[in-house]
Amino acid sequence: MTTTSRTALLDEISLPSDLRTLPEEMLQQVADDLRRETIDAVSITGGHLGAGLGVIELTVALHYVFDTPRDRLVWDVGHQAYPHKILTGRRSRIRTLRQGGGLSGFTKRSESEYDPFGAAHSSTSISAGLGMAVARDLAGSDNNVVCVIGDGALSAGMAYEAMNNAGGCDARLIVILNDNDMSIAPPVGALSHHLARLTTSRSYLHLRDGLKQIARRLPKSWERRAARAEEYTRTYWSGGSMFEELGFYYVGPIDGHDLSQLVPVLRNARDAKQGPILIHVATKKGKGYAPAEAAPDKYHGVNKFNIVTGVQVKPTPNAPSYTQVFAQSLIQEARADDRIVAITAAMPSGTGLDVFAREFPDRTFDVGIAEQHAVTFAAGLATEGYKPFVTIYSTFLQRAYDQIVHDVALQQLPVRFAIDRAGLVGADGATHAGSFDIGYLGTLPGMVLMAASDEAELMHMVATAVHIDDRPSAVRYPRGDGNGVEMPERGVPLDVGRGRLLRQGSTIALLSYGTRLTECLKAADRLAAMGLSTTVADARFAKPLDSKLVQALATDHEVLITVEEGSIGGFGSFVLHHLAQNGLLDRALKVRTLTLPDVFIDHDKPERMYAQCGLDCDGIVSCVLGTLDAERASRVARTCL
Repeated sequence: MTTTSRTALLDEISLPSDLRTLPEEMLQQVADDLRRETIDAVSITGGHLGAGLGVIELTVALHYVFDTPRDRLVWDVGHQAYPHKILTGRRSRIRTLRQGGGLSGFTKRSESEYDPFGAAHSSTSISAGLGMAVARDLAGSDNNVVCVIGDGALSAGMAYEAMNNAGGCDARLIVILNDNDMSIAPPVGALSHHLARLTTSRSYLHLRDGLKQIARRLPKSWERRAARAEEYTRTYWSGGSMFEELGFYYVGPIDGHDLSQLVPVLRNARDAKQGPILIHVATKKGKGYAPAEAAPDKYHGVNKFNIVTGVQVKPTPNAPSYTQVFAQSLIQEARADDRIVAITAAMPSGTGLDVFAREFPDRTFDVGIAEQHAVTFAAGLATEGYKPFVTIYSTFLQRAYDQIVHDVALQQLPVRFAIDRAGLVGADGATHAGSFDIGYLGTLPGMVLMAASDEAELMHMVATAVHIDDRPSAVRYPRGDGNGVEMPERGVPLDVGRGRLLRQGSTIALLSYGTRLTECLKAADRLAAMGLSTTVADARFAKPLDSKLVQALATDHEVLITVEEGSIGGFGSFVLHHLAQNGLLDRALKVRTLTLPDVFIDHDKPERMYAQCGLDCDGIVSCVLGTLDAERASRVARTCL
C-alpha cells in the first residue's frame, strides 16, 4: 500500500486488516490522521472527546498487533471507542454519532463484530473478558482477549472481583490499564521503558518459568522465598505489587502515546500465551488538541464546537436545568441544617454536587465509581443522625440495588436518593435511560417515591425529603432544562402521599407522575376542543399513593389514563393494584397505563423518543380516543373535522 499525502493513509484503511499491512514506521501517521478525524467528527456531532483522544495511539497499536475481531477487544465504558469505530469499518457513519438512526456513542454488539461486548457503564470489561477467555479455553480455541480499562474504573469493586477471579484461575487474559489521571506507579522513564519491554520478552518469561520450576523442586520454605524474591525485585523497579497480589503479571508503566513502546510490549504480551497480564499505559486525556488538554474535565463530554477556537455551541436555556435546581435547593436546605451531607459516585458536575461542594466541601463526598459503597456509606451516616442525599443517575443507581434493599430499606434508614437523568436521556440512548427506578424502588416496603413535574416542584420535594426522618425516600427528575415556571424563594415540604388537581373535568382523567404533566395539559386542551371534559392531576407520589385522589378520579370519570416516564411495572401498576384491591375496576371504568414500551429505546432527540413511545400530547390524545367505544370515538372525531 502506498500513500502520497498525509490524509490519504487513513483513507486507504477500511478495516484493521488494512492497517496490519502497513510497515510499523507508518503507524504514527495513521494515529495523526485518526486524531484529526476524531476531532472533526465530534466537533459536528458532539459527544465524548477527551477520552478518545487519549487512546489514539493505543487504539492503533491494539488493532495493529492483535487479529481483531478474532482476537476480542473489550473497551470499558466505551466512550473512548470513537477512534476504534473509525478503524473498524464505521468511518463513513462517524458523523451520525449519537444522532437518531446513527452510531451509538458506546460500543454495541449489534453495531459491529468488532464490538464483542456492549459497554456504557464502568468497570465491566475484565469480568466480560474473563468470561470470553474461559469460553475460548473450553472451546479449545487460541485467540486473545484484551480488555482496556481506565484508572477511574478501578474505583469500582467489580474490577477487583474480576481480577481476583482471573488471577485465581490463571486465565490467559491481557488487561490494559489506561492511566490518564492518577499515578499508581513510578513515573515513565527510560529504565521503566526498558524493563517493560524486557519483562514481556519470551526469553525473560522462559527464564522466569524455569526459575519457578527449579524453585518447586526445593523445600517449600525455599520455594516461597525464591518466588517472593523474584516478585519483590521486579515490582520494586516497575511498580504494580497490588496487581501481582491479585495474580496478574504486571508490566509498565509505558508511554501510551509512543508507538515504539506500545507495539513491542503488546506484541510480547500477545506472544507470551500465558497470563493474566496487566499492562500499565500512561496517557493524557485530550492528547493532541490543545483546548482538551488544557481542560480535560470540560472536554470529556462536549457539545458541537469550533475546532479552531475550541468554543462549544451551547444553546441559551429558557430555564435552569433540573440538575441546577436540585443543587441550589440542596444548598438552601444545607444552610439551615448542618446534618445534610451529599454523596455522589464520580459524577460531581453531572449531578450538580460540584456546586454544593464549593460551599460545603466537608459535607460533600465523591466516592468514585462505587455506587454500592455510596449507598451503604450513606446508610452508616444515617444511623448517626445525619441526612445523606445520595445523588446518582437512575441508570447507575441500578448497580447498588442490593444495598438499597438490605442496607437501607430493610433497616428503615432515612437515606435520601436524588435520582438524576430519570426518563429518556436523548443522545446517550438506552444505556443511560432512567427507565426502571420507579419499579425497582417501588417494590420496597416503606420507600417514599416522588417525581417532580417541574423545577418548582423539585424544590418542594428536596425540602420534603429533608423532613422525612423515619424511612428512605427518593425524588426523580429528568435531564435537561425546566419549564420556566415561577420559582419559589425556597422549597416548602409537601404532605407526603398527597397529589394535586390542576384542572377539573368530568369525562376523562389524566393522572401524571413526573414531567409528562406538561404534555397532559396540552392533551387536555386538545380533548376539550373535541368536547371531552378532562381532569388533569399530578400524582407527585407513587408511594405512598394518594388513594383518595385515585378513588375520586376512578369514580367520577369514564376513562382514567396514567402517564409516566418509566417502564412497565411502575406507577401505572401501583394505580391498577390499588383499583383492583378496592373493587374500583368492577364498574364501567376504562383504565389505561401509558409507560415506556417494553423495549430498549435507541438514542435520538428526547422529544422524538417520547413521541415514538406515545408519551407526548399526540400519543395521550390517541390513547384517550382509542379507549372510548367506537361509536363515541367516531362522534368525537367528526366534531374535529
